[in-house]
Amino acid sequence: MAFGPHLLLAALEGLVTSAVLALMALGLSLVFGVMRVVNVAHGEFYMLGAVIAWWVASLVTGHPALGFLAALVISPLIVGAIALCAERLVLRRLDYDPEATIVATIGLLYLLQQAALTLYGPEARPVPAPFSYRVLLPWFGYSGYKLSVIASSAVLLLATWFVLTRTRIGLVMRATQYDRETAQAFGIAVDRVYAGVFALGAMLAAIAAVLIVPISQAHYLMGLDPLLLSFIVVIIGGLGSLRGTLVAALLIGLSDGIVSMFFSPTLAKIIATLVVAMVLVFRPQGLFGTAAR
Repeated sequence: MAFGPHLLLAALEGLVTSAVLALMALGLSLVFGVMRVVNVAHGEFYMLGAVIAWWVASLVTGHPALGFLAALVISPLIVGAIALCAERLVLRRLDYDPEATIVATIGLLYLLQQAALTLYGPEARPVPAPFSYRVLLPWFGYSGYKLSVIASSAVLLLATWFVLTRTRIGLVMRATQYDRETAQAFGIAVDRVYAGVFALGAMLAAIAAVLIVPISQAHYLMGLDPLLLSFIVVIIGGLGSLRGTLVAALLIGLSDGIVSMFFSPTLAKIIATLVVAMVLVFRPQGLFGTAAR
C-alpha cells in the first residue's frame, strides 16, 4: 500500500482511539473539575463497563446487535450505580479531601479489580460487534463499526457540551465547581451534585468500554492503559476543560495511531510522555486550563 492510503488507515485507527479516549478522559476531567477529586479508580469503571457488557451480551440470544444494544444501556447504568455507592460510602465520608480520596480510590481500584478477577476470571473475552459492514474506500475497505464508534463518541461529546453549557443541570454543576460554599448558600444540594457527577464520570467510562470491547476484548486488567492515557489527556488539555479534553484526545489518539503504525507503539508512548513533561514545565494548567489564583 502506498504512503497516502497507509497514512489514512493510521489516521482512522487514531481517530477510533481518540473517540474512546475522549469519553474516558471527559469523565475523569468532570470529576476533578467539579469535585476536585483525582479518581484513580476511573480505569476500573472502564473495565467494569467492558466486563458487564460481555455478561449482558452473553445472556441475550439472537442477533449480536440485540446483545450489544442491551449492554450499551445496562452496563453504564450498573457502573453508575456502583460509582454512586462508592461516592456515598467512601468519598463523602472523607469530605472529598484531595489527599484522602486519592488513597481511597487507589483502594477502590484494587477492590474492583480483584472482584472482577474473582467473578469474571482471568480470561479475555470478546463481545460480538453489532454489525460487520465494511465501508469501501478508494484504496481499502474499513470497518463500518469503527466509524460508528467515532460518530457515537462525537454525538455523546456534543450532548455533554449541551448539558454543561445550555441546561440548568450544567449551570448547577458549574456553580458548584466555581464555589462550593456559595452554591450551598444559594440552596444547591452540593452532595447530590457530587454524587451525580461521580456517577456520570463512571458512566462515560463504561460507555467508552462498551464501544471498544467489540474491537478489543474484556479483561480484568484492561483499565490501566486507558487510565494512564486519560491522565495524559487531562494534563495536556487542562483539568476540567471540555475543549481541552477533546483537543488533547485527538492529539494523543492520532499521534498514537500514526506513530505506532509507521514506527512503534513504544515511541508513541515516549512522545506522549515528552509532551506531558513540556506542558507541565511551560503551562502547568494545561493548554486550555485556567491558572490557579
